[in-house]
Amino acid sequence: MAWRMPHEGDPHERTWMAFPNEGPTLGDDPAEQERFYAAWAAVANAVTGFEPVTMLVDPSKLDRARRMLSSDVELIPAPVDEFWFRDHGPTFVVDDDRPGVLGAVDWVFNGWGAPEWASWTKAAEHARFTAGLTGAEVVSSLLVNEGGGIHVDGEGTVLVTETVQLDPRRNPFADKARVEAELARTIGATKAVWLPRGLTRDYDEFGTNGHVDIVATIPAPGRLLLHAQQNPEHPDFAVTRRLREHLSAQTDAAGRPFEIIDLPAPGTLRDHEGFVDYSYVNHLVVNGGVIACGFGEDRADAQAREILEEAYPGRRAVTVDARQIFAGGGGIHCITQQQPALRPDPDERSAAGSSSEAAPAADTDRTAPGEGR
Repeated sequence: MAWRMPHEGDPHERTWMAFPNEGPTLGDDPAEQERFYAAWAAVANAVTGFEPVTMLVDPSKLDRARRMLSSDVELIPAPVDEFWFRDHGPTFVVDDDRPGVLGAVDWVFNGWGAPEWASWTKAAEHARFTAGLTGAEVVSSLLVNEGGGIHVDGEGTVLVTETVQLDPRRNPFADKARVEAELARTIGATKAVWLPRGLTRDYDEFGTNGHVDIVATIPAPGRLLLHAQQNPEHPDFAVTRRLREHLSAQTDAAGRPFEIIDLPAPGTLRDHEGFVDYSYVNHLVVNGGVIACGFGEDRADAQAREILEEAYPGRRAVTVDARQIFAGGGGIHCITQQQPALRPDPDERSAAGSSSEAAPAADTDRTAPGEGR
C-alpha cells in the first residue's frame, strides 16, 4: 500500500465536522456560547452551498443542531467532547494503486499536548468511528499529530512545524527523521518543509503550539499562501517576516523553490485576551469554492477573497465571520475536514461495461455515511 494525502483542492466527497459541546473552548458566558454555535453553524451552512456536510453531534445537542443547521447537513449522533474536527478526526488518504479505496489516518490525539484543561477521550475515537462510516481502511499511527499541523500539495510535499510534531508534550522521543518517516508511510510525504514556529497567539494556554494551517498553505504545487502581519506593533510582524525569509530558501518535493504570495492580516491587532492571530490562511477549499474567514473588516475581507480566488482559479470565495471561532482557539480550517472523492476503479468499470445488465448511473443508489443508523 502506498497512501497519499490528496491536495485540498482536489474533488471532495464531502466535508466532515463535529458540533460544539460544553468545554473550556466553548466558554462560560451564555451569550458567547450562542455566538460560538452560530459561527459553527454558519460555516457548515456555507459549505452546503458547494458540497455535502456530515456533522457528528453529541446526543445532548441534537435539538440545538437541528434548530441551527440547514436541513442539508447530515447529523450523526456520537459522543463529543472536543469538536475541532480537523485536529482529532481522520486525515483521509488514497492509494493510487487501488482506485476506489479510501484510507483514514488515525493519529494519536492528546488534546494538543495534554494540557490540564483539555478533555479529549471521546474525540480521540472519532477517527476510527468516521472511518467506519465511510468504509475507509484505518491507517494506524503512533505519531501524536493533528490535521491542522500539516498541509500538503498532493505531490509529496508536506508543511510541518518544529514546535508541533517535535513538541515534547506530544512526541518526546521523536526527531525530524522519525517524524518524516511516519509522514511518508501515512500520507505519502517525500519532502517535509519545516517551519521553525507558528503565530504568537498560538502559544497561549488554548493554543496549538504552532499549527501550520494558520500560517501557510499550498494553493497549488510550487506556490505558498503566507500570513503577512503588516503592522509593526504586532509581534507577528517580525514572526511572519522571518517565516517568509525561511520559506524563500526552501524547495518542494519536486525541487522547485516556492512562489510566495502574501495574504495580509486584517487591521485588528487585539481582543480582550491580547494580540489576535486573525488569519485568512485558515480557509477551507471546497468543490468550486473557498470558505474564507471574515473579521468584520469589509475592505480586508474583500481583499482576502480576491487573493484567494486568484490563488484558486475558478472558485468562488465566500466569507463567514470567524471571530468567535478564533476566540475559541482556531478558525474555519480547524473545524472542518475534507473527504476526497475517489477515482472509479477501471477494472470495475470494465467489468460493469461487459455485463449483460446495464450498470447503475454513478451515485444513484448511494447510501450516505450514517444513513439507517
